[in-house]
Amino acid sequence: MMNATTGRKRSGPGRLRAAAAALALLTGALSATAASGTSPASALTPPVALTADNLSTWQTNGIVWAMAGSSNGVVYTGGTFSTVRPPGAAAGTSEQPAVNFAAFDAATGAPTGCTLAFTLSSGTATVRALALSPDQKTLYVGGQFGSVSGVGVSNIAAIDTATCTPRQDFKLAVTATVRALAVTADTVYLGGDFNSVAGQTRNKFAAVTTAAALKPWKANTDEVGRAVELTPDGKNVLLGGDFFTVNGTTSHALAVVDATTGTVKKSYPAGFIPNTSVVKDLATDATGFYTANEGTGGGVFDGRIALDLSTFGQRWRDTCLGATQAVLVHKGVLYSGSHAHDCATMGEFPNQPRKHLLAQSVTDPKLLPWFPDTNDGIGEPVGPRVMAQADRDGHHYLWVGGEFTTVNGAGQQGLTRFADGPDTGAPWVPNVSLSTVAAGKVEVNWQTSFDTDDGDLTYRIYRDGSTTPVYTTTARSVFWDRPQLRWTDTDVAAGETHSYRISASDGTNTSAKSPAVSATVASAAAKYPARVIADGASLYWRYDDTSTFVGDTGGGRNSGFARNSPTRQVSPGAVAGPSTGLGLNGTSQYVYSNKRHPQPARFSVETWFRTTTAKGGRIIGFSNLTMQNSTQYDKHVYMRNDGKLVFGVKSGSARTITTPAAYNNGAWHHVVATQGTGGMALYVDGVLRVKSAQYTGNEKYDGYWRVGGDNLNGWPSKPSSPFFAGQVDETAVYPTALSSAQVSAHYALRTSK
Repeated sequence: MMNATTGRKRSGPGRLRAAAAALALLTGALSATAASGTSPASALTPPVALTADNLSTWQTNGIVWAMAGSSNGVVYTGGTFSTVRPPGAAAGTSEQPAVNFAAFDAATGAPTGCTLAFTLSSGTATVRALALSPDQKTLYVGGQFGSVSGVGVSNIAAIDTATCTPRQDFKLAVTATVRALAVTADTVYLGGDFNSVAGQTRNKFAAVTTAAALKPWKANTDEVGRAVELTPDGKNVLLGGDFFTVNGTTSHALAVVDATTGTVKKSYPAGFIPNTSVVKDLATDATGFYTANEGTGGGVFDGRIALDLSTFGQRWRDTCLGATQAVLVHKGVLYSGSHAHDCATMGEFPNQPRKHLLAQSVTDPKLLPWFPDTNDGIGEPVGPRVMAQADRDGHHYLWVGGEFTTVNGAGQQGLTRFADGPDTGAPWVPNVSLSTVAAGKVEVNWQTSFDTDDGDLTYRIYRDGSTTPVYTTTARSVFWDRPQLRWTDTDVAAGETHSYRISASDGTNTSAKSPAVSATVASAAAKYPARVIADGASLYWRYDDTSTFVGDTGGGRNSGFARNSPTRQVSPGAVAGPSTGLGLNGTSQYVYSNKRHPQPARFSVETWFRTTTAKGGRIIGFSNLTMQNSTQYDKHVYMRNDGKLVFGVKSGSARTITTPAAYNNGAWHHVVATQGTGGMALYVDGVLRVKSAQYTGNEKYDGYWRVGGDNLNGWPSKPSSPFFAGQVDETAVYPTALSSAQVSAHYALRTSK
């Protein structure tokens, strides 16, 4: 992969009251301002300078392993493939021969006409490294191949870019695969699997002149070399790979050596990069260098490290899991290709389906709001393998190659590209829910949206079909953290019915308005919700929503996501008043909280449920994961196959209390489980059924509240199903242990409006 500037290798109608008229005019003016492009939200959230909208690009029929972007707007690609085909073409249609190599126009994504064939007399040929000379006149190619368009070579070749022909004067015998290249005006540095170059011992790394003469430079390592990069001043060479020693000096996976002699300038001791991890790629900018790391087995390191060029010491590292394959820097942002699936240890997204393209500031590992995506694809599979950048016709382009077969959800194999504009993708349509539990007002709750290249979005609320918003605000969100927002409409009267719609804008593109939702203004506060809120619920889900959004009616705005399409607005609900429940199928459906919570030292969980199941299931609990079965799970209430309820926490081992009676009789039941200084208590239908003063602690981990199912492995009387089949309603979580009087009061209010 190439830096386009240096040529070095870089291996992402309701009635408005008179009192509100002025406010409406003001918000309308603000809306007009936002539409004109001066909204607080802008199309891209700095420092991100590339959109996440993939551009039309030709495809390969195999894996792209190597790329180089030239200063004249050509992107060279190499890998293990035999054809290329137009954008949108299915595999096997409209294909053109391209034997492990193709060149493309950076701005159009179409082939340039430079055609070469990299072949091998036996076995599978592959191109694994590409690097341009600083003057852009020569493209150096490394890999495993024996000829280039009929010209005999030995795993490395030099291509005249003006004529797209192999240079006959560059002949060099390399005994095994070349995986990495870096080039100066007079030297070619190479790394790979080899132990001999030009008939002399060179273990995994070597340097030759641009005329193919072996140089005395030595940086012998004991294991494979996968990345090589020059520091901007040209004085040092950065090495990455699997190795544990360099020239006899202990240094695992990463080292800095002198560009003239190969003498080790900086070694990295055991543990800096765990022995189970390697460096797959390196990139530099004016002040730092950056590693792409891949691990195997336990205790791995899969993320990125930023290091200072002045000291070669660490600036930051992230600890995302999901092997990083490629890194590249553009305008202060480190773009990376990986299959990251768990960044919880650095305060980002928890373990969930893989994300393959990420961005971070070169000064801070926090993930930036840039989330285009591919799939894993073919091969190992891991998705992206390589990145390159190039400028053409006034635009900057980021190219990505790899094993993927889809990009942003649509078919696209091997190659994709992104640019610095225009941004064409609108944010997701907001999910909206209304609450009318308080007298004389309507609370408009919504789940913040997601935009693949902007974290700051502007929301506009429209009432009763008006084209002028009654409220405008801006908030930040990313795909794993879409916090609930709320606006309270007090310009309403009891008995009136009003409808609301919301749009989301990134400053350039605006979503469609959400479907209209309506509510009738209450004349008095609903008694059951009022008591739950007054008793301090930090999470309160009433399940009156129609979408994947599960709004929090309480002050915590601790909303949830409904997974796998549970049945919405099940009627009648468990309590009196305008209330509906949620239907769960007992196999896959559940709700999890958007917010990640620290371990609650004391707590209460409360919900209503109704079921006739004989397979049991977890009704409510605390878990460390959201989008898959958890590996840590306790503080939960589950039903056994016989219908009895179990309340359990981990305190050294599983500690449980169980009701003497069964509750799978098809009626609505109210369950509350508490833990505090007085131990554990389990209430059903307002009555304390069982308690234990012995256990006041629970397992320590950050996690999410989940309703409807999760792992129950290892728990006593484990039911046949970890998922609950039935209905739930009025779920609440409290940061205290509710008293018996509070629990019985809640139950008594079930029939009160």
